[in-house]
Amino acid sequence: MQRVLFVLTNHDRIGPADDAEAEATGFHLFEAAMPWAMLTDAGFAVDIATPRGGKAPIDPTSRDGREPESLRFLGDPDVSAAIEHSRALADMRIDRYDALYFPGGYGAMWDLPNDADIARTVSGFFDSGRVVAAVCHGPAALVDVRRPGGDWLVEGREIACFTDDEERAMKKDTLMPFLLGTRLRERGARLRSAAVFEAAVAVSDRLVTGQNPASAAGVGRAMLDLLR
Repeated sequence: MQRVLFVLTNHDRIGPADDAEAEATGFHLFEAAMPWAMLTDAGFAVDIATPRGGKAPIDPTSRDGREPESLRFLGDPDVSAAIEHSRALADMRIDRYDALYFPGGYGAMWDLPNDADIARTVSGFFDSGRVVAAVCHGPAALVDVRRPGGDWLVEGREIACFTDDEERAMKKDTLMPFLLGTRLRERGARLRSAAVFEAAVAVSDRLVTGQNPASAAGVGRAMLDLLR
């Protein structure tokens, strides 16, 4: 059975971890649930990890939806156990997995970049011919990843992510540690984007990225196409 590893954020607020007044956040429920449903329905096994292990908080604003995929995701006992008591990425047997996926949510902007385990895992996945995927703020996991020769992983590649215009529309641009689209462009990525909050998916070799929650299904389909 082919296996996919989802890496969810541990970060639970829009701001530093010690800012008790900051707005609650975490991973985006639908961005995890939609590809999970697509992959599990196709017969893939899906496991969940986080950068440091422990609770993977759900962004409260993403709980508002009543999508059947989100309800299935939350109702699955293995998923519920994993998001409450996830294993740390460093403790996972990465060689067991055929694909790596980073859902978004604002928390991803704080703990997915500048993480040595994530950078090493993503680089190893990609260079061993396996699939790496991310959506919305999930591509924050890619911004500090280098290839063995020292080039940025995203350099010269078409990448989709939550755009700077979408960040401004949400009035979160001044709260982010950096603007994701801007940072990816600085790393040499060629950004693919649709209108604000419309779907866009980019596939560059074995790297799949999506712009926003509306892109989650497209990312799931692209992952399935590559894995098959």
